[in-house]
Amino acid sequence: MKKKRILIAPLDWGLGHATRCVPIINELIAKGFEVIVAADNRPAELLKKEFPGLEHVRYPGYSIDYPANANMAWTMFRQLPKIFKGIADEHRLLETLVSELKIDAVISDNRWGAYSENVPSIYMVHQLRILLSEYIRWGQGIVDFANRQLMAPFTEVWIPDSGSENNLSGALSHNSVLPQNSFFIGPLSRLKKISTFNKELDVLVILSGPEPQRTMFETLITEQLKKTTMRALVVRGTPERFLKMKLSDTLTLIGSLTSDELSEAIASSHIIISRPGYSTVMDLSFLGANAIFVPTPQQTEQEYLAQRLKDQKICYSESQKDFSLTRAIAQFSSYSGFSQFQNDYSVLRQRIDHLITTIS
Repeated sequence: MKKKRILIAPLDWGLGHATRCVPIINELIAKGFEVIVAADNRPAELLKKEFPGLEHVRYPGYSIDYPANANMAWTMFRQLPKIFKGIADEHRLLETLVSELKIDAVISDNRWGAYSENVPSIYMVHQLRILLSEYIRWGQGIVDFANRQLMAPFTEVWIPDSGSENNLSGALSHNSVLPQNSFFIGPLSRLKKISTFNKELDVLVILSGPEPQRTMFETLITEQLKKTTMRALVVRGTPERFLKMKLSDTLTLIGSLTSDELSEAIASSHIIISRPGYSTVMDLSFLGANAIFVPTPQQTEQEYLAQRLKDQKICYSESQKDFSLTRAIAQFSSYSGFSQFQNDYSVLRQRIDHLITTIS
C-alpha cells in the first residue's frame, strides 16, 4: 500500500517553529507517513540536518524586517501589505506543491497561507492571542478576530500545550475564544532527558530569533563572558553556517547543534541563558531545567512569557538593554526552574490517527 504523503511547513521567523516540528515529524514517520519538509532559510537548514533522508523543498517565507531600535508595532504595521501578499503567495505555491508532489495532507506551523482547499490542512499555533503593546492594547479585539479569520480555512488547529490550568502558554492560548476545531495536543520537545552527565560547562547560551536582534544579543553576551573565567558554550542559532571557534580558553562559539547534541549540552551545563521563545520554554520544561531568559526587545510574546515565569519564581529574566551577566547569575539560584512536564503524545497520536482516517 502506498504511503500517504504529508507536507509539513514551519514559519521561518526564528528556529522554534522548526524545532517543535521535529517530534511531529518523528510521530508521522512512526505512523507510516512519508514526510515532505517545505521550509526556507534557517528552519530549512535545521530540518535538513535533523532529517537528511527526507524530501525537502524550498517554501519561501515573507522576509519580514525586524527593527534594531525602532518601534516594533509600527515596524510590523507598515509591513502589513507585505505580510498579506506573502500569505496569498504562499497559499498559491502551496496548492502547486500539493498537486505536483501528490500531497495527501498539510501541517502548517504558524503559516497562515499554508492550507489547501483540496486536502486536509492542520494549523499548529501556541499564540491564539497575538499580544499587543500596552499603548495599543485597545486594538486587541480586532487582532484576535483577524487571527481567527486567518485560521478559519484550516481543517484543525493544534495547540502545543496543556488545556489545564497547569500550562506553559498562559494568556497566549487560554484567555481567548478557541476555534471550534482546535485541540490541545500537549507541549512538544525535540530533546531527550539525560540524567547522568558531568557538568563540564558553567554557562550554555542558546541564541535564536530574527536579525538584527540575534546578532546584537550574541555580541552583548560574548563580550560579558570574555571578562569571566567561566567555561561557556554559545550556540549561535545559525545552522546555515557550520562554525566552531574558540574566542578564549574558556569561551567557544558553534553555529548550531542537533537535537541529541543540544540535549547533551544542556545536561552538562550549570546555567542556561536563552530567549524565552515558546519552543525553548517547552524544551526546558520537558527537561525540568532552569534558565535565565532575555526576551527579544519589543517581541510581546517573549516579554510576556519571561515576565510570567519570573512572577511564578520559575526562571529569572532581564531585558536585553539592561542585561548584566553577573547580576543574572547571582539571581539564578533563587528561582526553582521548571517541573518536568509529562506528555506521552497520546492526544497528538489521536489527532494523527484521525488524520489517517480522514485521508483514507
